[in-house]
Amino acid sequence: MNKRVLALIPARAGSKRIVNKNIKPFAGKPLIAWTIEAAKACENITDVVVSTDGEDIAAIARQYGAETPFIRPDILSSDTASSIDVVLHAVDFLSESGRDYDLLLLLQPTSPLRGTSDISTAIDFFRRSNAQGVISVCECEHSPLWANILPESKSLDGFISPEISELRSQDLPVYYRFNGAIYLFDVQQLQLRKSFFYSQNVFAHVMNKEDSIDIDTEIDFQFGEFLASKK
Repeated sequence: MNKRVLALIPARAGSKRIVNKNIKPFAGKPLIAWTIEAAKACENITDVVVSTDGEDIAAIARQYGAETPFIRPDILSSDTASSIDVVLHAVDFLSESGRDYDLLLLLQPTSPLRGTSDISTAIDFFRRSNAQGVISVCECEHSPLWANILPESKSLDGFISPEISELRSQDLPVYYRFNGAIYLFDVQQLQLRKSFFYSQNVFAHVMNKEDSIDIDTEIDFQFGEFLASKK
């Protein structure tokens, strides 16, 4: 039996580094529209819902085909509100309306270049395996083996181990990082654990670095538009 998948797009109105970031025009359309359209084009997704505290964001979300069945309460719209609380609020609200789901797919609007293909591949993998979760990752831009904390003196003594300093960059092991683009979890497990958890049954979906841009600053925004122009 096919699992019912809720794609939830969280879009808070109070962005500070980039004013009105989620609806700011990005390569020809509002930033949030890229994620809505990618989700709407995925045949594996049952419903696409935007969780927002902003009426203007909600209106644009509906324009691009997403549902906005509620306005997020103030307590979940502050800088300190956690993603899991936003997710559980949406799941509970929809469940009370008679709409239950098997899988929760969290899609941040700040990952506009994550496409339908990556979403579909993650869901397909979840359905084929014994997964409880799938999270997107990409290769680290710089090896963490060449990084360390600095003491107050700024001395570089012992900054990198001798074994690592002698290696060429191409000989270093490949490290991966979370890119924030896809979080796919079993709804019952989320409700039980009340967290995005990492366990033996949570797997990585590897994305390329170019599609992993995370829009946090104005420089990210401009670079993201450049990457979008090359697609």
